[in-house]
Amino acid sequence: MSVLTVENVTHGFGARAILEDASFRLLKGEHVGLVGANGEGKTSFLNIITGELIPDKGKVEWSNRVTVGYLDQKTVLTKGKTIREVLREAFKGMYDLETEMFQIYEKMGEASEDEVTRMMDDVGEIQNILEGNGFYTIEAKIEGIANGLGLTDIGLDRDVADLSGGQRTKVLLTKLLLQNPTILILDEPTNNLDFEHIEWLKKYLLNYENAFILVSHDVNFMNDVVNVIYHVENTILTRYTGNYEQFLQLHELKKRQSLKAYEKQQKEVERLEDFIARNKARFSTTGRAKSRQKQLDKMEILERPKEKIKPIFKFTEARTPSRIIFEAEDLVLGYDEPLTKPLNVILERNKKVAIRGVNGLGKSTLLKTLLGLIKPFSGSVLLGENIFPGYFEQESAQDNSSNTAMEEIWCEFPGLSNYEVRQALAKCSLTNEHITSQMMVLSGGENAKVRLCKLMLKDVNWLVLDEPTNHLDVDAKEELKRALKEFKGTVVLVSHEPEFYEDWVTDIWNVEDWTTKIV
Repeated sequence: MSVLTVENVTHGFGARAILEDASFRLLKGEHVGLVGANGEGKTSFLNIITGELIPDKGKVEWSNRVTVGYLDQKTVLTKGKTIREVLREAFKGMYDLETEMFQIYEKMGEASEDEVTRMMDDVGEIQNILEGNGFYTIEAKIEGIANGLGLTDIGLDRDVADLSGGQRTKVLLTKLLLQNPTILILDEPTNNLDFEHIEWLKKYLLNYENAFILVSHDVNFMNDVVNVIYHVENTILTRYTGNYEQFLQLHELKKRQSLKAYEKQQKEVERLEDFIARNKARFSTTGRAKSRQKQLDKMEILERPKEKIKPIFKFTEARTPSRIIFEAEDLVLGYDEPLTKPLNVILERNKKVAIRGVNGLGKSTLLKTLLGLIKPFSGSVLLGENIFPGYFEQESAQDNSSNTAMEEIWCEFPGLSNYEVRQALAKCSLTNEHITSQMMVLSGGENAKVRLCKLMLKDVNWLVLDEPTNHLDVDAKEELKRALKEFKGTVVLVSHEPEFYEDWVTDIWNVEDWTTKIV
C-alpha cells in the first residue's frame, strides 16, 4: 500500500533545473534513504512532498489520515521556552482536551441536572480519549526518549535559547519522535549529534514500524537503517531496492551498462555515417545509402553518461610557525558560568587533534577561545609566533547572505580576477549555476564548499575546523579527509564522525574529561 505517490514532478530555480519528470512512491513500513551529491535537490524534494514548495509540474498525493513529522535543517526554537515545554508541544492536542475537561468540571457547579448529565458524558468521552492515547504516561514517554538523546543530562528545565546547535537538534528530534507520526521525514538528523546519540537514533529507526524518508551523508548510519534508496542525479530520480552498499553496486553496474550502450551505439553511428558518405554519390549504391540514412534518422541517440564533478581540496601552507602553537594555562571555558575545570594543555606544531564529546560541553567554545574570538571565563591562552590560522565555523551567518558565491569570495579576496574566483570555486565542484546563485538558496553542502574555498585561498599553518563534514556529500568528505591528511601544518578538528578522523589524527581530546557537568 502506497502512503505517498509522486508523479512526474518537475522543478527548478530560474534556469537551474532541480528535478525532471521525477516519480516516487513510499510504501507502508519502507525505510527510504534519499541520496545524491550536494545541490542535487534532496532538500527541495522534501519541501515539495511536505507542501512547503509548489513544483512547476506534477502531482504529490498522500493517502488519507497520514500524519507527517518533518525534521529539516532550518527549524527554529522559541526563546523563553524550556526543553520540557517544547517537548510537551508534541502532545498539544491532548493537553488541550485536558484543559477542556477541567473547564467542563468548573461549569458543573452552576449547571442544571440535565446539563450536568450531558457534561458528564463529554468528560467521560474526553477521559476515554486521553487514556486510550496514553496521556497519563506522557511524562514517562518524554523522560524515556529525552534520556535516549541525552536531554535529561542537559536538564529539561533549561531555556532552549541557551542550547548549542547539537542540543537544539536533539530537542527537535525528540519532539518529533514523541509525536509518533505515520511518516518520519529526516533531513540530516545526525548533524551535530554526538556518537553515542547517533547510535541510539540508529537503534530507534531500525525498530521503527512506520515508514520514513532519510537524507544523510553519514554512510554507515544510512547503510544500517534503510531498505530502499532513491538516488537523485542530474535531475533524475531513480529507485533501488536494498541498503546503501547494495545501491552503490547497482548504480556502478548501471553506469557501466549505460556507458557500454553509448559506446556501442557510437560505433554503429560511425559505421552508418561512413557507409552513407562513401555510397550516396554512386548511382548503383545510392538506394542503400538512403536506407542507411533512414535507419540513422530513426535511431534514438543516447547521451554520454555524465560524470559527476568531484571536488579537489588543497590547503595552502604558510611559513613554518614556532614549535608551540598555543599553550593554555588554567584555562576555564564558559560565558556566564564555567563549563570546564582549569585546563593546562599545549599544542605542538604539526600535531593533528580531534576533539570529541557530547554536545553542550564547550567544543565550539574551546575553538573560539583558542582563536581569541571570545574571552576565557578565566585563565589564559598564549599563542606561538608566526601563527596563521584558518577557521571553519560550524554555523555561519554568511549561509543566509544575499551575496552570490562569487561575491562572497570577492568580498574577502578583492584582488582576485573573475577567472581566478571561478577557478577556485570550480575546484570545489561548484558549477556556474551554483556560483552565480545567492548563498541563501544554495544547499548546506554547497555553502560549506564556498567556505572551504575561502580557507583554501588563504596561507595557513593552523587549521581550526568545527564540524566541517556536516552537509558534505560522500565524495566531498573523502576528498576533505585526503586534503587534511596531506596538509603539513597543524589541525584541530571538532567532529562527531570517528570514521572521518581516526586513521589520521595524532591525538584525540575528549571534553568529557574536562567538563564540570555530569556526563
